[in-house]
Amino acid sequence: MKPLFDVSRPPASIAVFRALQLGDMLCAVPALRALRRAFPQTRILLIGLPNAGEFVNRFHAYVDELIDFPGIPAFPEQAARASELPAFFRRVRGLHVEVALQMHGSGRQSNPIVAQLGAERWGGFVDEAAGEIPGCRMPWPDDLPEPRRYLALLRYLGIDADDDALEFPVSRADHDDAKQLLGRHALNPEKLILMHVGARLPSRRWPLERYAALAQELVRLGWQVALTGMRSEAPLARSLREQAGVPLTDLCGQTHLGSLAALLKVARLLICNDTGVSHVAAGVGAMSVVIACGSDQRRWAPLDSARHVVLAADMPCRPCAFEDCPIGHPCALAVTVPDVLRRVQSQLQGALQ
Repeated sequence: MKPLFDVSRPPASIAVFRALQLGDMLCAVPALRALRRAFPQTRILLIGLPNAGEFVNRFHAYVDELIDFPGIPAFPEQAARASELPAFFRRVRGLHVEVALQMHGSGRQSNPIVAQLGAERWGGFVDEAAGEIPGCRMPWPDDLPEPRRYLALLRYLGIDADDDALEFPVSRADHDDAKQLLGRHALNPEKLILMHVGARLPSRRWPLERYAALAQELVRLGWQVALTGMRSEAPLARSLREQAGVPLTDLCGQTHLGSLAALLKVARLLICNDTGVSHVAAGVGAMSVVIACGSDQRRWAPLDSARHVVLAADMPCRPCAFEDCPIGHPCALAVTVPDVLRRVQSQLQGALQ
């Protein structure tokens, strides 16, 4: 089979299949950046979730266009719209894409989709059962952090791809919006700690009562604590404020992605679960303490372990895919408030130096 890429003859178009949530998309930015550097004139399309429009707009230097993927039942990221699949495939086939690149996991569920896109050539990761095709389809590496996994794929396909740094562009308007928010709530960036207590799956959340106890101690020590999150996470923030009983600023629903990134750039620290905001923090160079419950921290932890401290308790049941833990959430309960407070104080001291 012909190799997927020939760097001496850039393809006219590449369709990247990665229909995943924001944090997963940010972990793919190093690979998308390497792909663009290798093929600066190639039209690069992202086949992704409908809500990936902001990602594509923000990373327009690497991706030219978003094509909405209607989903399949095997993918939990969105409700499948099966009736729209035929029209989706007709649209993509009509684009006559030269290369389709599967960057959506091991390929067990995603490769059959990519194979139907009508590209002249397609490749990416394959599981052991599918078998390797040199220069085209690479065995799934189960032991690499997510950003390095896709850089390894590109190197396998003959593309220079060594820069694993995350990034997140922040505009002047983003900074202005963040500045207005700080002023409206009388928040001092020098004393500001952002706390993000939500996550899409409840199994990924550290207990709210522990966040409340942590917030109490941080306020007692003189820090301002602001709660971030989407509007849908406002009930979590409200419950946290009630449990903490100390002054906390609720910013849930008051930020967009860009202004949140701008806040992260100026705040002293982010404390969060293992969710998308941790990758935004890594992209802007903020310092963070990440509490990883249920997830595969080896795969998803930020790469810079000095700037981003991850607390995770080893359990035989992790990683898991449960929405709610059926056995009492031992991985979350094993991380105590004193554990987190010690790491927070260490990070804050490091930020002062």
